[in-house]
Amino acid sequence: MTITIIAGARPNFMKIAPIIEAIQTKRKHGINIKYRLVHTGQHYDKNLSHTFFEELQIPLPDINLDVKSGTQAEQTGAIMIAFEKELEQNPCDLVLVVGDVTSTMACAIVAKKHGVKVAHVEAGIRSGDIDMPEEINRIVTDSLTDYFFTTSNYANQNLKNLGISESNIFFVGNVMIDTLLKNESRFKKPSFWNSFKLEPKKYLVLTLHRPSNVDEENKLKILITKISVLSENYKIIFPVHPRTKKHLNNLNLNFKNLKFVNPLGYLEFNYLVKHSLAVLTDSGGITEETTVLNIPCITLRNSTERPETCEVGTNVLVGNDLEKLSNAFKKLLSGEWRSGTIPELWDGKSAKRIVNHLIDIYQL
Repeated sequence: MTITIIAGARPNFMKIAPIIEAIQTKRKHGINIKYRLVHTGQHYDKNLSHTFFEELQIPLPDINLDVKSGTQAEQTGAIMIAFEKELEQNPCDLVLVVGDVTSTMACAIVAKKHGVKVAHVEAGIRSGDIDMPEEINRIVTDSLTDYFFTTSNYANQNLKNLGISESNIFFVGNVMIDTLLKNESRFKKPSFWNSFKLEPKKYLVLTLHRPSNVDEENKLKILITKISVLSENYKIIFPVHPRTKKHLNNLNLNFKNLKFVNPLGYLEFNYLVKHSLAVLTDSGGITEETTVLNIPCITLRNSTERPETCEVGTNVLVGNDLEKLSNAFKKLLSGEWRSGTIPELWDGKSAKRIVNHLIDIYQL
């Protein structure tokens, strides 16, 4: 059996790493399963892409489609054109896509039109916010998927509501957490730790990249100003996404406690998260990691595709509501933030379950 694995953006790399490791382990035990890794090039910044292959010890891609940036349509089209050629030249039995980035949707479409079955890792998650590009990617990908690997019972139910047969839904847990738990002992201090005089639990981490937060400069300025004021004497470490950087350049934000840094590699970023007082973010994946690391997380979105991080984890949604943001800070700074628990099957063994299911499906 040959699987083509798709990775395009930073969140994908963390998800494919344990799957590739699980496949390699089965091959060592004589199972006839192999993979071809296709990097679409959707993220091409070194700190958003290449660094992750080094840090997570992922074998280099068999091919990089090198599509780079563009509008949603330009990027989707470029990925589809390049991946169609790739599939023609390198046939496979299954295309495995992960997450909800543009590469996920584009490659799923090409695979199905090429007559190849699709497996979707992290299937079934929904935010209910159709204005998010990722939500569109999820809906389209799941409408084409043959085998659905899910992270939660919420996702299972979403798929059942769509009429998906339970025999094609596999509740396996969260591969992001496989990577987190495997590498936790390898987390390392960022290079600026000493120069910023950082101390555990004496700083906050901020990440922003979603269009709803960063594309309107006045809204972005109000949000960062409010966070900087509420943080009082706590430093804010802000790794700036390339999408956000171009807007920040025009805002002239000069708060003493606000520290802008370049995007970080996986090991440095998660060291920063693990030792922080809290994280403020509009990322979905980071809410999963903070839940497992038991770090308070304030999510600057009105909805989440990962409700388990709010129900049992450490995450609270505040959106752009400055009053909700203020109330969250009051709880945080008074030490009243609730301690979360870890969702079911977020145990570091999800990738093994996925590969075992594929071996059963294809009777290897």
